[in-house]
Amino acid sequence: MTHKIQANASGTRSIEVSDEHLKTLRRYQLLDQLVGSAGVIDETVVDKLKLTVRSLLSGAFGHDKALLDLCLDVIYNKHMKATGLTHLLDLYEEWKKEQVDTIDEIGNTK
Repeated sequence: MTHKIQANASGTRSIEVSDEHLKTLRRYQLLDQLVGSAGVIDETVVDKLKLTVRSLLSGAFGHDKALLDLCLDVIYNKHMKATGLTHLLDLYEEWKKEQVDTIDEIGNTK
């Protein structure tokens, strides 16, 4: 499934995010503890995410196609700014809840 997140305040730019992208974010815990205690998402937070991903790519995970796709399609997308990251975080949290709900509905545990 593909989702669209708003990338700017006026809503004229968007970024497509697939479930595979969301799974990769979860696998590498890229959004966990990304935002500081003040909850402010600005360009420094976007830069922090990019640096974290760059570090992963330069290390042992540099050949992970899913991580490379996430970088090319979402994180290093030319429209990814603070607004886009805010919407990505919102989408990710909503998606995680849906994953838990789906597991609960079929009777499995985490």
